[in-house]
Amino acid sequence: MLRKIIHIDEEKCTGCGACAEACHEGAIGMVDGKARLLREDYCDGLGDCLPACPADAIHFEEREAPAYDAKAVEAGKKAKQKEKQGCPGHQARSLMHKEPAAEAPAAPAKPLSRLGNWPCQIKLLPVDAPYFDGAKLLIAADCTAYAYAGTHEEFMKGRITLIGCPKLDSVDYSEKLTEIFRRNDIRSVTVLRMEVPCCGGLEFAVKKALQDSGKMIPWRVVTVSCDGELLEEQ
Repeated sequence: MLRKIIHIDEEKCTGCGACAEACHEGAIGMVDGKARLLREDYCDGLGDCLPACPADAIHFEEREAPAYDAKAVEAGKKAKQKEKQGCPGHQARSLMHKEPAAEAPAAPAKPLSRLGNWPCQIKLLPVDAPYFDGAKLLIAADCTAYAYAGTHEEFMKGRITLIGCPKLDSVDYSEKLTEIFRRNDIRSVTVLRMEVPCCGGLEFAVKKALQDSGKMIPWRVVTVSCDGELLEEQ
């Protein structure tokens, strides 16, 4: 049938996931760091996702599409709720950490901050700051410093730190990161992200920025679990 339905512009999409959160029917999902209309019969044509998109990447179009299926939407919501219960990004839990074996009492060493630059929020950083010259960058999700106890010593030490959260910040990180890579002599990039799916937006932004900069900069991705373990490195 001919009806009004959304269209997502892949080039404009920043992968923030705001539209997927706003879509109460579950018609939109994230695939390879981009928003996708997964089920046309789930889209009711009301457009709750349009104002949620900070990049103006979603618009209506009138074309042939399956009719809106309310029963299928309800079934999909129930299935999604079951999936969400097992998702580390949504599941509430208490984290229990094993304490090291007791040793002879000693004066505790005072931890040192390894933050070597200010500001450190991606949104606030000037793209031509002098500390970028010859720098090794750490681009980290906000939560990593809280989840992984060794963040300062193992990742921030000797690096310039840039932090952000693609789920909470309504900006496209890739544009600023591209300019930082282009204008400065960056030696390497380490991406430190959480295991939750929304952190994929940070990884995607870095990858896009590296491609758009036209530079060959060594980079790696390290993933942290919600209970503070290093899971994998790419």
